[in-house]
Amino acid sequence: MEGAVLCAANHAPLTPISFLERSALVYPDRPAVVTAAGDAPPRTWRETRDRCLRLSGSLAGLGVQRRDVVAVFAQNIPAMCELHFAVPMAGAVICALNSRLDAAMAAVLLRHSEAKVIFVDAALLGVAQEALRLVSTAGARAPVAVLIAELLDDGPVVSSAPSSSSGASTIEHEYEALVSRGGGGAQEFAVRWPADENEPIALNYTSGTTSRPKGVIYTHRGAYLNSLAAVLLNDMPSMPVYLWTVPMFHCNGWCMSWGVAAQGGTSVCLRRVTGAAIFDAVARHGVTHMGGAPTVLSMIVNAAPGDRRPLPAGKKVSVMTGGAPPPPTVLFRMEELGFLVIHSYGLTETYGPGTVCAWKPEWDALPADERAAIKARQGLHHLGLEVDVKDPATMRTVPADGQTMGEVMFRGNTVMSGYYKDAPATAEAFAGGWFRSGDLAVRNPGDGYVKIRDRSKDIIISGGENISTIEVEAALFAHPAVAEAAVVGRPDEHWGETPCAFVVARKEGVNAEEVIAFCRGRLPRYMAPRTVVVVEELPKTATGKVQKFALREKARAMGSLSSTASRQPHAGKSKL
Repeated sequence: MEGAVLCAANHAPLTPISFLERSALVYPDRPAVVTAAGDAPPRTWRETRDRCLRLSGSLAGLGVQRRDVVAVFAQNIPAMCELHFAVPMAGAVICALNSRLDAAMAAVLLRHSEAKVIFVDAALLGVAQEALRLVSTAGARAPVAVLIAELLDDGPVVSSAPSSSSGASTIEHEYEALVSRGGGGAQEFAVRWPADENEPIALNYTSGTTSRPKGVIYTHRGAYLNSLAAVLLNDMPSMPVYLWTVPMFHCNGWCMSWGVAAQGGTSVCLRRVTGAAIFDAVARHGVTHMGGAPTVLSMIVNAAPGDRRPLPAGKKVSVMTGGAPPPPTVLFRMEELGFLVIHSYGLTETYGPGTVCAWKPEWDALPADERAAIKARQGLHHLGLEVDVKDPATMRTVPADGQTMGEVMFRGNTVMSGYYKDAPATAEAFAGGWFRSGDLAVRNPGDGYVKIRDRSKDIIISGGENISTIEVEAALFAHPAVAEAAVVGRPDEHWGETPCAFVVARKEGVNAEEVIAFCRGRLPRYMAPRTVVVVEELPKTATGKVQKFALREKARAMGSLSSTASRQPHAGKSKL
């Protein structure tokens, strides 16, 4: 309109760096970062901002320029919280690497990202040094290495200046020394604010459970908006206490690494996630919020009675979960223990959670099994984007009949900028003007809530019928002797493929034939598993997702069921 102007007075690039600046002013003496075990002094928001500013100055002193990539190879420790601000404050792009990577894959990602600096957790030093050696051996420039000598849960701190036979893999700097030095002093370094909010802030590699990992680019704008959306999704008030059971390397902790700062909250850093450690941290720090894959929920409900601690009186702990839908039995037990489960869904390409099963008060009076069935749905999108279920060929929205499957697609402000150095993959993912997730889902009658049926690559086609592995897994989880379950297709001469279940038992002596019969009583016969394999544990990524590609390889190695044998249940035991 006439008279409207866009200028510095009414426009500034959106960036989550601003959350740190505000909390340091509003909550200067409130704790910003603490350790779960209380084995290190807490750091206030004032101290945290000062440390991040000094660290940014040191990064600049190491030659880090705008848009340079700075890698972090660490578990959920206080330094990881600080680096989520210090790196972008230096104008650089944070690349938080999966803490469970082996040296070979870490080397691949360091070369692909062209990281200029890498911060290394002392607990991961051996893997990091080997990765740096591999980078150097391949003829690439190894990043400058900085050791984070944090306290370990089960042993002494390693030397801050380890030696190596290869100069390329020698640690050159120590984290606290860089913080102290500060490139000449915190007051001398000016934050490198983004000139454009669409500048990159983070590079996150996909988990690589199905193919070579791809580098997903996040922007300052997307991170800002998704951080606020994450706060809203978690029903998070001011000054929350957030327990880090979500790996901070995964979608930058589902953007909560920045979101907690937006509300002046306290990050409770937990290096090793166990049921006992969760209960202890909740009781010790008055935790109000946490998150994680369904495996984290299983740790809580299966914790030994002696490991459990009472929750803060009269307060529920909100737990956001994603990945596979939480089994109803787990939901029941979480409620009994005082945890409120919020079910979400998303991908690395959507900055983490992009939908939430928004709860409605009228559902409170429903029977427990109906509430669980509703809560297992993925729901609808949050405030930063749109979600739809479409026919991938015609791009038409599928009817909300609970039966017609389509592909889950997203578009909006919190969808990635693209895949780093991979224009063809970016074009394929954005074909049709939507981000194609590869997940298959239906829309629920009435409210249109999305319910994931399967990954397109995981769906089992048996005798021409599509079988949702998620539905079969839900039936398996209902069996009292089954602790964990994952279903993949096994080759079958007659049907093409049939469901093969890998289960972790709660106790010895699980009868596979009885488990199959149990499923047949709850599913159409063609959907019930024909093969049940009892394993000690399921292969998982660091974020708790089951690596189904490994199970598919295992099922293929078992060979094809004959047309005769396929009509009979098959059972076995195995180690993975």
